[in-house]
Amino acid sequence: MVQAAVTTTSVGDDSHPSNYRAMAMVTTLFFMWGFLTSLNDILVPHLKSIFELNYTRVMLINSAFFGSYFVCAIPSGLVIEKIGYKKTMVVGLLIMALGALLFVPAANAPSFELFLAALIVLAAGVTALQVAANPYVTVLGPARTASSRLNLTQAFNSLGTTIAPYVGGLLILAAAPLASTQLQQLSAPALLAYRQHEASSVKLPYIGIALALTALALAIAMFNLPKIEATREFRPMGDTHHAARDLWKRRQLVLGALGIFLYVGAEVSIGSFLINYFTQPEIGNLSVKVAAGLVSLYWFGAMTGRFIGAAVLQKLPTRGVLGTVAVVACLLVVTSMLSAGWLAMGTIILVGLFNSVMFPNIFSLGIEGLGPLTGKGSGLLVMAIVGGAIIPVAEGALADRIGIHHAFILPALCYVYIAFYGFKGSVEPAKAPASQLA
Repeated sequence: MVQAAVTTTSVGDDSHPSNYRAMAMVTTLFFMWGFLTSLNDILVPHLKSIFELNYTRVMLINSAFFGSYFVCAIPSGLVIEKIGYKKTMVVGLLIMALGALLFVPAANAPSFELFLAALIVLAAGVTALQVAANPYVTVLGPARTASSRLNLTQAFNSLGTTIAPYVGGLLILAAAPLASTQLQQLSAPALLAYRQHEASSVKLPYIGIALALTALALAIAMFNLPKIEATREFRPMGDTHHAARDLWKRRQLVLGALGIFLYVGAEVSIGSFLINYFTQPEIGNLSVKVAAGLVSLYWFGAMTGRFIGAAVLQKLPTRGVLGTVAVVACLLVVTSMLSAGWLAMGTIILVGLFNSVMFPNIFSLGIEGLGPLTGKGSGLLVMAIVGGAIIPVAEGALADRIGIHHAFILPALCYVYIAFYGFKGSVEPAKAPASQLA
């Protein structure tokens, strides 16, 4: 009788109560991938100094990480189709653990290319979690509160992103890097020894992460999660080619995918540049270790905003909230570009607060009303996270040419589009009556 109830229950409708035990367990996944994603903000300045990279090349860290989303999103959907959501979460965590362990040989080499390879493997596991966990949360309760549930879980994702820069700054950025002129004076053996020593600081943190991920995989495997994969309406891959074509006719989904692309690109660009931004003489003139601590404030704002958003979105319309926060984020970025010192630092940090509800709101609006196409729509939205691989590199190229201060014009433009999506783009146009179409 229990199995029959699981199979026939219509999840995600307004009569279905929220499953808080399952929510609590799945929320731990959001925390873990938030923590690992935010550690990239520490790797950017660390590997930049070790391997003497310019901004464009060091942003390949984000290209490797978020490019894996684009490559692995559809395969992850296929995996869910075969083995279900729970087992896919377990597999994703184990792949992430493998990627974390690959940081050890990358540091021993030391090789920037091997670090990129490790990040690709790590992100492949994160992608599997994203494809499974985001839509899974939307159906663990009433459809009308799906945005609220996603904001709550994303708040714990932001808890991970808040803690990671501080912890990473202490463990990975403990020693001040040598200046470029000092590195040029080192002999080849001395330069290799320096790079091995500096790169070795990532070993212990990522070994610890691998162990934690493995333990979490075992916990998920033993936990009795609802078998939502058993319902036909929520399969991640469609049954027909016609169903796949139908996705591209859903305006709010296609424009939402572009919104995810630009949002992730903007958020990652800002977060990845903050340490280097705060060390600029005209901005903060801070050490990398102190700057890393301030990056935590950026992600703390995102965490705070998501807890607030989880409550606010119970009362206010999702579209209006999304459009408003995007406008404010754009104004804050422009203010930072036009100022210096603590005003420039404070306004760019505050962007995190208004970033907070963007991803879950765009995601829930994008898959709104898709019915049997919900899983495929989710896969398309997760693929759009590839914006985090492309836009930071474009901003890096801008920073190499016009300076890091004014390169923030790119995320500002991203927020303009997100405001449009919130107010207008996420609304499906009304269909004309049949008499008018005749």
